[in-house]
Amino acid sequence: MIKIAVRLDDITPDMDWAGFLKMKALLDRFRIKPLIGVVPDNRDELLRGKSEASYEAERKIRLMQAAEDGCTEGVSGDGSSDGGQEILWRYIGNLRKDGWTVAMHGYRHLYTTKKGGCFPLNHFSEFAGLPPERQEEMLLEGKRLLAKYGIETRIFMAPAHSYDRNTLRVLKKAGFTAVTDGFGSRPYRWKGLVFYPISFQLRHTLRRKDGFSTLVIHPATVTADALARYEAYFSSPEVEWISWETYLNQQPVRAGLFSRGREYCMAAGKCLAASLLRKH
Repeated sequence: MIKIAVRLDDITPDMDWAGFLKMKALLDRFRIKPLIGVVPDNRDELLRGKSEASYEAERKIRLMQAAEDGCTEGVSGDGSSDGGQEILWRYIGNLRKDGWTVAMHGYRHLYTTKKGGCFPLNHFSEFAGLPPERQEEMLLEGKRLLAKYGIETRIFMAPAHSYDRNTLRVLKKAGFTAVTDGFGSRPYRWKGLVFYPISFQLRHTLRRKDGFSTLVIHPATVTADALARYEAYFSSPEVEWISWETYLNQQPVRAGLFSRGREYCMAAGKCLAASLLRKH
């Protein structure tokens, strides 16, 4: 039976909390403990929630977290109180108490180059193509910002799935040990880091009889139709949905030259296919 973990991308204090809470409720119902990719210093306007439903969800979270902290006095729930962002950061960090796992999702989630790097699912990147010194600065500053809110992690989630060999070198130097990306049926070790593969094509992944994979979800933009599909996936008797901690405990295999070349070609091919579909 295929074993699949779940990762949630684009987690920020200023995201669409309405979509996030809907996804969280579904995951909680199926007792699935995901990996969340947290952006330390979000500057991507596309990740920011602006709907009335988002404001109401954010208000609910602020009041709930403030009550847990025992400091509801002066908290309006609309972000106007002092420390409003800090309350949301505490909520994100406290998800670990529920068995959720945190990854650092880039630095500012801004695409600064047109490089695909070692895993070219996209031809744009926040990291790939930048000098290693600049990449190291971004990683260390991202870690510092998360640590400010009590969040520490050794797992890296690259925006747009794109990174280069310099990224991997400075990740190790900055104390990271794992990357959530790649294709394959098992976690693998490459360049001194452990990679936890994502699904290449979900409909095929769901039919596999063994191995491991990751379902990638962007909760802030999830639609009602997508939620219904995820509910059907989570209900499938053919899949064992595992926590991210369980995934992390799997023994990695060594990535050989052939497997790395195959992975690169698969990523490049998927990128090309997506580009052709957009043109038509």
